[in-house]
Amino acid sequence: MFFPLGLLHKHYSSAAVMSKDTFAFSSTSLRSLRLEQELQDWEDARRALARRRALTRTPLPPAPKLPGHRRNQPAPPNKTQQRCRDTAVHNTFLSGDITRVYAVLQDPSMVNALMETVQEEMVWAPEMGMWTMASKAKQTSALRLAAGRGHTACVEELLFRGAEADASPGGNTALHDACAGGHAACVQLLLAHSADPDRLAADGNAPLHLCRTLQSFECAKVLLEVGGASVNAHTQEGELTPLHVAARRGLEGHVALFLSHGAGVGAQNREGETPLNAACAGAERPAEAGRYLRVVQRLLRSGADPRTAGRKKHTPLHNACSNCCPRIVHVLLQHGACANAANCAGHTPLDCLLQVVEDFPDQQPEEVARWLLNFGAQPTSPKMLKLCSLSPLTLEVMLNSYAAVPPCEDWIGSVPEELLTEHAAFFESARQTSGQPRSLQHLCRCSVRRRLGALCYSAVTKLGIPPSLREYLLLGTEGQLR
Repeated sequence: MFFPLGLLHKHYSSAAVMSKDTFAFSSTSLRSLRLEQELQDWEDARRALARRRALTRTPLPPAPKLPGHRRNQPAPPNKTQQRCRDTAVHNTFLSGDITRVYAVLQDPSMVNALMETVQEEMVWAPEMGMWTMASKAKQTSALRLAAGRGHTACVEELLFRGAEADASPGGNTALHDACAGGHAACVQLLLAHSADPDRLAADGNAPLHLCRTLQSFECAKVLLEVGGASVNAHTQEGELTPLHVAARRGLEGHVALFLSHGAGVGAQNREGETPLNAACAGAERPAEAGRYLRVVQRLLRSGADPRTAGRKKHTPLHNACSNCCPRIVHVLLQHGACANAANCAGHTPLDCLLQVVEDFPDQQPEEVARWLLNFGAQPTSPKMLKLCSLSPLTLEVMLNSYAAVPPCEDWIGSVPEELLTEHAAFFESARQTSGQPRSLQHLCRCSVRRRLGALCYSAVTKLGIPPSLREYLLLGTEGQLR
């Protein structure tokens, strides 16, 4: 068992005081105790100096990139190292107990030792035709364990004793783990000891890609401003930039930070999608719609093109409609998104909306339909009206987009009985006008809207007509068909 020098000195000093009157210490014993005292004082002074130096050190400028050299290369394979499977040692670095860390590190080989855990997992054995238990070893290091939990003092001690900042047992470096955990102080320490801010992990992510939580903002800032990390680094497989990742998760602060450091707002991943497309795809929960809207607005102000489609011809507007986000749809349309763009399957944004109305009946799908139609979207096939059966308001907006109400038999049978009773006036007017000529006023509305096309919304709002007539020209919900 290991004992820290301070505990040993305290033990021997107490023994000397207690035994002073009972027996005399030899000169060799006294000299040994004095050396122990001097060594402990040196250790204390060294640690205090290291902490002061870490807090006051001026960050070094990023190293110049040599011709033909890429910094964001995967880490080289690790050399043969001591292996440790002692869970007590692992827990020492996980918990950051600095006293126990000093005791473990009295063995210098433990600084860069491979920390291994063996887990039993179910794997498919083709030769046996069945699932079976197999042992799988996972590797990490003391530095990774401490950095991933944010134990700054432990990280500092390991680096002072020569821990390899860019070692990547298990695929990640300590810098990756510190960023994933949102521990900016550890990130700064690692960068001060020459950790590569663009090193790719085994899964192809740079540290900046792992700054994907609100808590990791300071980590991203340190990587860019202190470490000189590349803001446009791409992952190996998906070719995602950090801006793609931040936009997909609705991290407004990260997006602003990356854009201020020159992130490419039009960068496309392997599927051809931009950060704007990623943001619109990520807005899946109504409670998070506000922050995703702010991310979309910031990207658009920075020059993002809402018409850019991926390889499957899916535009940001398709994604926003698939998530039923009225405010995002409105902003995209105001910035020039095409309401009639068709993806590779032939689906328009309005088609994407109708396919999810049943999933979002309380998320104002009628508003999304209204914005699309008012910006020139063509009415869909009457066969798709049955998809609106759980949202009578959406159904009303759609029916008012036709010059003649499609036959009720095609869609009214899918409407629940309770909704038929609750919205009796609307469904009765739909039955009465089904297959019948619409009013002259409605036909005029259809003619004006058809003439204006995609300019309908902007043109109608500028017409010098009464507000009630303006609202009538812009499709809305009126409670019944006329």
